[in-house]
Amino acid sequence: MRVNTNDKAFELVIFDWDGTLMDTVGKIVSCMQSVAQELCLPVPTEHQVRDVIGLSLPNIMPILFREHQNPQQIIDCYRRHHLASDYPTPLFEGVELLIKQLHEAGYLLAIATGKAREGLDKVLELTGLGQYFHASRCASDAQSKPHPEMLHALLNHFDVSADKAIMIGDSIHDITMANNAQMASIGVSYGAHDESRLLGLKPLAVVAQPGAIRHYL
Repeated sequence: MRVNTNDKAFELVIFDWDGTLMDTVGKIVSCMQSVAQELCLPVPTEHQVRDVIGLSLPNIMPILFREHQNPQQIIDCYRRHHLASDYPTPLFEGVELLIKQLHEAGYLLAIATGKAREGLDKVLELTGLGQYFHASRCASDAQSKPHPEMLHALLNHFDVSADKAIMIGDSIHDITMANNAQMASIGVSYGAHDESRLLGLKPLAVVAQPGAIRHYL
């Protein structure tokens, strides 16, 4: 699938999900802290949880819960808390309009996320955004960020070169992954990591609201 790129700097726009399109950071922090309380482990701070958002769960658990010897038990516990939680997780204001506009403008749209496939499919259906994305790669399909395997797989899927693609995310793991794939990136400062941390990795830009992303495409 190809697009007319005469007036576009990029053909393929790849989004992270958590903290970039959907406001899930608070829920992730709450659930990780609930896991620690249930398993009688040291409760991670909000900053500690934010620091690992974007990584896959198997990579997160040994970082947050070094004392525990059974990472799968922690993952199962987290998924249970996440499923039961009613913590609100709306799309960020302006996200739905942005995705619709990019789709109508002929961009190839994809997702690269640390979520598992089941979780990603669920939120794509719940939000109605699934119809706008042409492909996705997640923690179930590839190595965890910041390894570039997700991005390489998407480039191969669309037959697009790295210089015609851009990664958009809220964490240093997203921007580092793009750097590792020799791909441009845009950071968003309303998610897991603040502007100064993102700027240190030299993205094309860091924006404070979703609508500003279009300006750089």
